[in-house]
Amino acid sequence: MNLAITFAAITVLATTFGGYVALKSSDRFHLVLGLSAGLLLGLVGFDLLPEVFSMNTTEIGGIRSVSLAILVGFLALHIIEGFFGGHEPAESDYGHDHEHHNIAGSLGALAMGGHVFLDGIGLGVAFKVSDSLGYAVFIAVLVHAFSDGLNTVSLMVKSGHWTKTSYMLLGVDAVARIGGAAVGTYLVLNDSMLALYLALFSGFVIYLATSHILPEAHSRHSSRWTFFATICGVLIMWGVVASL
Repeated sequence: MNLAITFAAITVLATTFGGYVALKSSDRFHLVLGLSAGLLLGLVGFDLLPEVFSMNTTEIGGIRSVSLAILVGFLALHIIEGFFGGHEPAESDYGHDHEHHNIAGSLGALAMGGHVFLDGIGLGVAFKVSDSLGYAVFIAVLVHAFSDGLNTVSLMVKSGHWTKTSYMLLGVDAVARIGGAAVGTYLVLNDSMLALYLALFSGFVIYLATSHILPEAHSRHSSRWTFFATICGVLIMWGVVASL
């Protein structure tokens, strides 16, 4: 089986495992999320951004095209979530003074399927660039899948919403991740186009880390240990990227 598709299947298991871990260690929930955000930001800063800027040097209106792609990725996910429902779970502790979208709804399922499909494509495309980049992106996608489990699967169980719809969400997650990896693997793109997609993917990752995972990590148990966990995540990814 293709390596990217195999790794995508592993990330599906990480989603469920994330839910299990959250149920067993809810008092350390914020530390795990802080670590996850650090890993994602480390991937972008140490691996994805240097790679895309070296692969594509074209400009649009005097601005590097990959820079524009990063911003487009960030803003696109922000706008899409505004229309189709947030990535943040309905039972989230973060921001009690604003309206939550119900992720168990059909639009929430669509939004979830969309962002994990992009994860899968990013994984497939990364392996087309190099194995080392593929492994680094796999770690990031694994972390994202794990945090998905922390933020959705476990909270649905604890709130008594573990219904057929919840199983459907797991099915959507599995199909979208593996399907995205298959599409990314067999896309025929030159280096410049690969760089543009990875730049878009970088924007997605930055958005998820800064707009969902970090706010949730600091929502109830914000402390110096949460900051420490985030810094540890960055340092761990530094070591991983340096060793690949």
